[in-house]
Amino acid sequence: MERQISPSIYYVGVDNPDQPKFENQYPLYHGMSYNSYVIRDRLTAVLDSVEAGQGEEWIRNVEEVAGSVQPDFLVVHHMEPDHSANIAAAIDRWPDIRIVCSAKAAQMLGQFFPERDFSDRVRIVKEGDTLELGAHTLQFYAAPMVHWPEVMVSYETSEHILFSADAFGKFGALQYEDDWTEEARRYYINIVGKYGNQVQSLLKKLDAPHILAIAPLHGPVLRAPLSRYLKLYDLWSTYRPETRGVLVAYASIYGGTEQAALRLAEMLRGEDCGEVVVADLSDCDQSEAIAQAFRLSSMVVAAPTYDAGLYPAMHDFLYHLTIKNYRNRRVGIIENGSWAPVAGRQMKAMLEPLPGVEIVEPIVTVRSRPNEATNEALAALARRFAKPEKE
Repeated sequence: MERQISPSIYYVGVDNPDQPKFENQYPLYHGMSYNSYVIRDRLTAVLDSVEAGQGEEWIRNVEEVAGSVQPDFLVVHHMEPDHSANIAAAIDRWPDIRIVCSAKAAQMLGQFFPERDFSDRVRIVKEGDTLELGAHTLQFYAAPMVHWPEVMVSYETSEHILFSADAFGKFGALQYEDDWTEEARRYYINIVGKYGNQVQSLLKKLDAPHILAIAPLHGPVLRAPLSRYLKLYDLWSTYRPETRGVLVAYASIYGGTEQAALRLAEMLRGEDCGEVVVADLSDCDQSEAIAQAFRLSSMVVAAPTYDAGLYPAMHDFLYHLTIKNYRNRRVGIIENGSWAPVAGRQMKAMLEPLPGVEIVEPIVTVRSRPNEATNEALAALARRFAKPEKE
């Protein structure tokens, strides 16, 4: 990561390439970055801190940039502990520093640091307020539920940089140059995805044509032209697909359901259904499958009956789709059951209430292993996902 973003704005965050999971649930293939920034002017502002275990490195980074100047402000855009854990350490190091945050963040300060009294050093800001540093001015915008209720973002008006909190972030440490879109999508859908309406509200507030760079709390600083990133965020937050295609997501115990899912995938590829992606829910991480479900325009789910209910890997997948606001897709269903199949009914019950989800009938039932009749039903289902003129 470049240390100097502009003549007066510096990156002082930290990389953790060995971080195995994010939020103790999402696997990280290349670690994670925890971003923080310094604006040097007549007054010096530090923007956010970092995760608990890397506070000493963060303080060293700040002081390398600030030199002998004591920071005047610590701007807290987001109180989640991976960004706020070192607030107390900052006060211990720079006793005169003032905390700038939203009212709800000020309340959370006392929750996360119950042994501290922040009353004499907190400056509460709200939508439209500014922080004058000299030649630089931060203007604040409320961003509630992107993705916590206290979140705000700030726009530096002279250099046109948006400090976007968790918005526009991604998984991965900065020392690895992996594809932004893939890991930003997986991050957005799984971390922020439920709150599309709130993301849309934030996007509408911002004067996007004047923004020259976006500095998030995870991932690289994004520079103009920003249209690609803004377009993707608009797609993701309105729950529209990026790509025409079908995700075949299956969970199988002894292979019969897997056989049916893979046969269907081949049939879909022969029917001009767009891109076809197959996900074994018992093997791949849920966050990957969830991201693909949102990326593609359609989906087929296939699972066996288990304990007179739905196989757990599929139930977990559909649960996560539901809490992330999956919607506006066509979905087909394949069930398997050797004596009393009920998985299809249960998958339909979980999917049907989701806004804009169309269940593509009929449900295909496999009895232990696919047979000739099953193959005919799968072929008919594949045709339902072809281009309209072929239906």
